[in-house]
Amino acid sequence: MRKSLRWALSLSVLIGTVGSTGVATAADTEAETITTSVADSQSTDIKDRLLAIPGMSLIEEKPYAGYRFFVLDYVQPIDHHRPWAGTFKQRISVLHKGTDRPTVFRTSGYGLSTAPSRAEPTRIIDGNQVSMEYRFFTPSRPQPADWSKLDIWQAASDQHRIYTALKKVYSENWLSTGGSKGGMTATYYERFYPRDMDGVVAYVAPNDVVNKEDSAYDRFFETVGTKDCRDRLNNMQREALVRREPLQKKYKEWAETEGATFNTLGSLDKAYEAVVLDFVWGFWQYYGQDVCDRIPDAKTASDDTVYETIDAYSGWSAYTDQDLEYYTPYYYQAATQLGSPSIKQPHLNGLSRYGYQPASSFVPSEIPMKFQPQVMRDVDNWVRRNADRMLFVYGGNDPWGAEPFHLGKGARDSYVYYAPGANHGANVAGLVDAERENATARILAWAGVDAPAVQAAKPLARFDARLDKAVDEDVTREHGLRP
Repeated sequence: MRKSLRWALSLSVLIGTVGSTGVATAADTEAETITTSVADSQSTDIKDRLLAIPGMSLIEEKPYAGYRFFVLDYVQPIDHHRPWAGTFKQRISVLHKGTDRPTVFRTSGYGLSTAPSRAEPTRIIDGNQVSMEYRFFTPSRPQPADWSKLDIWQAASDQHRIYTALKKVYSENWLSTGGSKGGMTATYYERFYPRDMDGVVAYVAPNDVVNKEDSAYDRFFETVGTKDCRDRLNNMQREALVRREPLQKKYKEWAETEGATFNTLGSLDKAYEAVVLDFVWGFWQYYGQDVCDRIPDAKTASDDTVYETIDAYSGWSAYTDQDLEYYTPYYYQAATQLGSPSIKQPHLNGLSRYGYQPASSFVPSEIPMKFQPQVMRDVDNWVRRNADRMLFVYGGNDPWGAEPFHLGKGARDSYVYYAPGANHGANVAGLVDAERENATARILAWAGVDAPAVQAAKPLARFDARLDKAVDEDVTREHGLRP
């Protein structure tokens, strides 16, 4: 728990009022049976302790060597300002190592994976992991859905209630983490409830302070990678608009075969262009310079090759009603609080009919939306002035890192690092040596592990190919321009 708090909390009416409220080694192998700590063996079974929490219920337990893994429902207020005015069930998962170990609170900002997995900080500290499904992502959606109750303060308050309930079971230090929108979520949680966590590790978290000022993205795309690679990508993107008529015919045939519709966006033509305009961004977000030679020469490529190349890096399904439905909560938040990028792409002048369409275009028209420009400014100002034990990790070649979080003079024991050449899957392991060692040591220190481990600055748990995915599941490739 933080020992000091050096800030004055002030929130606008639209944001809301803040609610009150020994080192282990990793000798686990696939052949080992599931064990718990000595402390656990002398107390009630961990499942019973979790289910004894008011509002907690079990969905399923899945075995994993060295851990116990639970998928749970937790009853939350629809409106934390008015907790008596209805509830909904929110899914969480618990990867249990031992109650004598520190805990990582992982957020994706989207839905919840029900497969056991381990975030990088969880491996570094060899601890427990609690993961939360973001409110309004199905099935964690109130019925009927009052979309005005989807904002960053309500979501942070969800997280605060989960932490408060589980802290009684997991009493050691807690760290929050997340990738992309999950990193944003971890940051917003810290802004509203800075007394909860002992440290924050936010990966590739965009910080769109002024929604209408996106020149940083334009500068990024003018300089990222080599000129040859940029030209190769731009030419392929341009060619897809030059050949709009024959390629749209293929797109229409695909949509009819798949039963895909375009009611939310308004037309197949708008969806076609939106996918094409995402092509260059998607390449740098999920791939990089090392695979640029796989992009065919646009001038000699057949229609099929152009069509398939756009699909490979952008995905023709991205702006169908069927894909957009899952992401409605994200686009709603982007249109009301988070903001979303818009880039100029001058190489498409005279070919683009719509330009980068705003986030509100991807939300059903019956859902009311109004943008609140002060919300991101508030978070940005707070981080600059009050960041304490916060680590931000970005990829050097990730477009989302063009508008990062910054630290000001008021920040303490906090860092912003870029992994050279990395994309949206950037992590601590990809940092240069000195930064990787410092970041690892700070994560260990914030988790409260013993000094020798902090000085060694190495993860306490060995790499597990199934549990530790090479790219965090929060930021694995999803078509469409989404963090």
